[in-house]
Amino acid sequence: MLKALIFDFDGIIVDSEPMHFRAFLQVLEPMGINFTWEEYCETYIGYDDRDAFRAAFDTHGKKIHSKEIRRLIAEKAAVFQQFVRNGEATPLPGAVELIQSLPRVLPLALCSGALREDILPIIGNLGIGDAFDVIVTAEDTPVSKPDPAPYSEAWKLLAEKFRGLENPNEGVAVEDTPSGILSAKGAGLKVLAVTNSYDRDFLLEADAITDSLSNVDLSTLHDLVL
Repeated sequence: MLKALIFDFDGIIVDSEPMHFRAFLQVLEPMGINFTWEEYCETYIGYDDRDAFRAAFDTHGKKIHSKEIRRLIAEKAAVFQQFVRNGEATPLPGAVELIQSLPRVLPLALCSGALREDILPIIGNLGIGDAFDVIVTAEDTPVSKPDPAPYSEAWKLLAEKFRGLENPNEGVAVEDTPSGILSAKGAGLKVLAVTNSYDRDFLLEADAITDSLSNVDLSTLHDLVL
């Protein structure tokens, strides 16, 4: 049976990837670094900010030090939070409704490469700020998706809070990117992929694929671990 559920954030709960894309460009363009939306989806989506900045500088043949990365992360966070204050973080179909429909006894986590300060105001505004027993963000692991570390950390923290979570194969991750799927599968979880950011052909490593969380309920999620 389903023992725990772990949601990605960007591209699953809110349509925030375009906001991240614009925030990255606003910070990077004055430094002579640019990329298209297609390049963002192909290379950067799924990374946390730290690894995205590293990849951007690497791709453009530029060096960057850790101190500079921290400064850029802070600048990008300020831009992103302005977008949030402008009301641009819109929920994706079915996500909030599914989360609110889940029984409170089901352990629930959020596992995202976004910053905690980016996430908390949004889930608060959506009325699901208290829904998650565990929240793992970019600050909590030294590497980002597709490495298993973020989902392994989320499962470990859930297992510390709830009895009976010995086998991650009894947990389901809800993801929208190939890197997120690889991360969750590497941590031993089953994966439900949603075609919010990628076509089905890019999500075939998942255990199941849906076009919208509006089509998903608790029984759908239970079926994944049978």
